Amino acid sequence: MGVSETALLSARDLRAERPGDDGPVAVLAGIDLTLNAGDVVELAGPSGAGKTTLLLALARLLPGVTGDLHLVGVAARDIPAARWRTRVALLPQRATLVPGTVATNLRLPWELQVRSQDEAPGDGALRDALTDVGLGGVSLDRDASRLSVGQASRIALLRVLLTQPSVLLLDEPDASLDDASAAQVARKTAAFAAAGGAVLRISHVRADAAACARYRLEHGLLTQVSA
Repeated sequence: MGVSETALLSARDLRAERPGDDGPVAVLAGIDLTLNAGDVVELAGPSGAGKTTLLLALARLLPGVTGDLHLVGVAARDIPAARWRTRVALLPQRATLVPGTVATNLRLPWELQVRSQDEAPGDGALRDALTDVGLGGVSLDRDASRLSVGQASRIALLRVLLTQPSVLLLDEPDASLDDASAAQVARKTAAFAAAGGAVLRISHVRADAAACARYRLEHGLLTQVSA
């Protein structure tokens, strides 16, 4: 995928290292990637190849990364990191919920300073969102500690989607889900892209039928394997 008028996020010559027995080891060795509006892109590769590192770098959550990042044509240096992460949202593989209710967890992003002036979604919007991922039977006042692993994963995804980012970075979002729940997550991310967003997701077990391109990261290099 080349740069186009619909480019949301672009990375050029991204480089990151980790310590090794014989000196630094390149995890990202000059990565180029463009995510356009409407894209669902899959990322695969062996364990330890740096797939999560790439997502962290794109979300500006990893110190020491070099290279150029642009969001809708604006250089990362001109966008505060906290503001960048409201537009480029990372969902880690392990869902992290705070003590409290489902509603508390879904509204958590609006507790942050960067969204202090924004209005959090009301109960009706939250219920609709839950229903949309097959969690219509989960009440907003349910204790989050009583959720199953799969339910918690979908709650974490909804929490990110409710913030309306431009780019969604997903680290194996369906790893803990059964086939039916995974299909709901795939449908939700496809709808996000169809509405003008872009998705980059790490996949190991399930391929996403909506993917417009598939890449493999190995030995620090990113290779497109299919489109």
